[in-house]
This record gives sequence, C-alpha cells and structure tokens, in this order.
Amino acid sequence: MAATLQEILLAPDTKPKVTADCFTLLDQEVAEQSGVSGAAVKLAYKTVNTFMPGHVRHMVESLLPEMVDKLGPYWADFAGSGSADFGDYLAKRGDEVAQDLLSVTDARAAASGRPTIIKAYNSVRGSASRHVTAALPRVGDLVLKYAR
Repeated sequence: MAATLQEILLAPDTKPKVTADCFTLLDQEVAEQSGVSGAAVKLAYKTVNTFMPGHVRHMVESLLPEMVDKLGPYWADFAGSGSADFGDYLAKRGDEVAQDLLSVTDARAAASGRPTIIKAYNSVRGSASRHVTAALPRVGDLVLKYAR
C-alpha cells in the first residue's frame, strides 16, 4: 500500500527537513511580492518578525501537520491520476486548494490572543488566496522532493 502524504512528510527524520524547506519557500514567496498587496504582505511579515522573532518559523512547524492533512486528499487523487507534476495538479485546483490551506491559518488566527499577530494576519488575508494560489507550483515541487 502506498504511503500517505502524512506518513511521507511527517516522518521523524523528514519533518525537520520539510519544515526548513517550507520556511525557505515562505521567505522566497514574501521576497518576490510586488505591488500594493505585496507591500502589505512584506510589511506584515516584517512586523511579525520584528515583534516576535522566531514566530514565523515556529508557526510553520506548528501548522505543518494540519497543512499536510489538507493536502492529503489532493495527493491521494494525484497519485492515482498518473500525472507527473503535483505543482501543476495543485495549480489547476488553485482556488479550492488555497481555501483549504487558508482554513488552517484562519482558524489559528481566530484562536490567537496576540493582537499584533491578528492585526498583521488580517491586513493580508484579503489577498491571501491569490498569493497562496501563486505559490502552489512550488508547494507541489516541495512535496515531490520528498515523495518521489
């Protein structure tokens, strides 16, 4: 039986590497943002990193299991489809995948007791779906790095 995405990405030896790669991917995505919404993303990211050093890295590690759970059904469908590019597969379902992933961060933000974090998150949430959708090809590549 084929391993689930959770078994692949969250294995004790693999999870720290996946976490580091996710953090790097997030840094790259933020750095490449442009325009008004990109400036808001960069400001929010800088604000969180300034007032709570290490928080973003901690959140990547903390949210990874839930994000992998959200990607699990897409991975299972992809694995049975015979397709070769998971990033392309995700991108073709961009709005749906983005909303599933953002449901994790929305729930975490709603449960946060940190006003600075909530304010920073809310300032970028309106454009978040577009940004997540744009990152899906890289997310797919990251998954394939460990899954194949």
